[in-house]
Amino acid sequence: MAKDPLGEAGLHFDELNKLRVLEPDVSHKTIVLKEECEEFVDKIGQFQKIVGGLIELVDELAKEAEAEKIRAIGARNVLKSVEKQREAQQQQLQALIVEKKMQLERYRIEYEALQKVEAKQSEFIDQYILQK
Repeated sequence: MAKDPLGEAGLHFDELNKLRVLEPDVSHKTIVLKEECEEFVDKIGQFQKIVGGLIELVDELAKEAEAEKIRAIGARNVLKSVEKQREAQQQQLQALIVEKKMQLERYRIEYEALQKVEAKQSEFIDQYILQK
């Protein structure tokens, strides 16, 4: 076999008979690798767009969850406030009941005292009438 003097020097002819430094197989593999890299870069770009959209969606959901959490805390605070108001009102009403019971007891004692006075006065009047 005859040796290819250009091949030994690292020079090769491609399918268009252009002089190349790389072997045709290596050149072809380089082109394929370049195309695969471009596809990979395109897919990475698409992936980044998808992930960006997902991140935006998650951020929006997080904001909505935080807003709902704040509303729930507000509702809980209102409920606690209402509960405290009811307790205070119940204590006021219980104090009013105690006060009214004491007033009723005073009126009962006063009524009994007035009945005694009336009985004494009636007895005095009856005796006065009998003496005349």
